[in-house]
Amino acid sequence: MNVIKNILSVLGAAIIIGFLVVYVKFDLGDKMDKASQLDSRAMGAYMNMFNAVLTTGRSADAMVRRVKIDPDVTTEEVIESMRSIATDANMLQVGDSRMADKYDHEGKRQRYVRILHYCAPNIAKTFIDYSVAYGAFMPCRILIVEDDKGDRWLVTMAMELMLFGGHTLPADMMKKAEHVRDTMYKMMDLGAKGDF
Repeated sequence: MNVIKNILSVLGAAIIIGFLVVYVKFDLGDKMDKASQLDSRAMGAYMNMFNAVLTTGRSADAMVRRVKIDPDVTTEEVIESMRSIATDANMLQVGDSRMADKYDHEGKRQRYVRILHYCAPNIAKTFIDYSVAYGAFMPCRILIVEDDKGDRWLVTMAMELMLFGGHTLPADMMKKAEHVRDTMYKMMDLGAKGDF
């Protein structure tokens, strides 16, 4: 009986020492303290992204939002709908990159690829003043792309990590950031149906 008791005591001590080594080596206390200072929605946003990476195996797929375009809606109707919604929300279309059209220079059919760029300059300035890193994500973009089956999709960056992935933004900035996110998502959801 004493032998078992001694073995269990040694095992318990080894486990405690192991936890202490890991705690010190990886500085978990400091990391946990810093993590607790993040926005309350940060861990959920990171877990959603991580789950998507586990599902697809591709990090880029985990960082975007996709909406399928209704087959009865023309691409020009989609663009007009998004332009109208953006204008109503005080966002400007600041670019239009036609990456590929129906045919290449040799007459071979290729899939449609176009990127529309949107910005609210006053909001952009606020975020760049807060951190120049935000400028790397500007302007907001919506990709119009045809897949191998001929279906068309709207694709944009999922903005949850930018909103909630760090310390909670000041209230006025959060309101502006949510306005941009909500507008972009509305443009996609309604634009895919040709609605305004």
